[in-house]
Amino acid sequence: MDLPEAKHKFIEAWGKLGSEWGINRTMAQVHALLLITPGELSTEGVMAELSISRGNANMTLRNLIGWGLVEKRLRPGERKEYFCSDKDTWTIARQVAKERRKRELDPVLKILGELSTLKGDNKDPVFKTFHKSVTDINNLAKNVDKTLDIMLKAEESWFWGSIVKVFK
Repeated sequence: MDLPEAKHKFIEAWGKLGSEWGINRTMAQVHALLLITPGELSTEGVMAELSISRGNANMTLRNLIGWGLVEKRLRPGERKEYFCSDKDTWTIARQVAKERRKRELDPVLKILGELSTLKGDNKDPVFKTFHKSVTDINNLAKNVDKTLDIMLKAEESWFWGSIVKVFK
């Protein structure tokens, strides 16, 4: 396999993985392209490499900036915008976890917190089942949130060492 074919395979695989995690396939592919590109790419460079439209490239790059995964850079004397991605996978993983927490976990925790304060008759099987389910899910979500908090604050070697200890 030559380098261009390997790059193409990586970009396709990252796109598939991203879509499995609920991220737009093109967004993951643009991120993959920027991950394996030394330096920066312009919108035109992204369009050419991935054969996507200007509108798709612009929207995708803005979304990646919103996720904190891509940085826009300007070059003195040029009107073009250039984009790059952090190459540190631990930093990327933490940023994705932070964004997913904000977009997905925080709203669920808020709703579960409200629902778990519901008062009712503990002898009523419908209420009892509802309350137990909501309380159990709320406790699990809080534990996931605590784990994410540890991950976001931790250094990579300490975090993975701690995870390995848990599973021994």
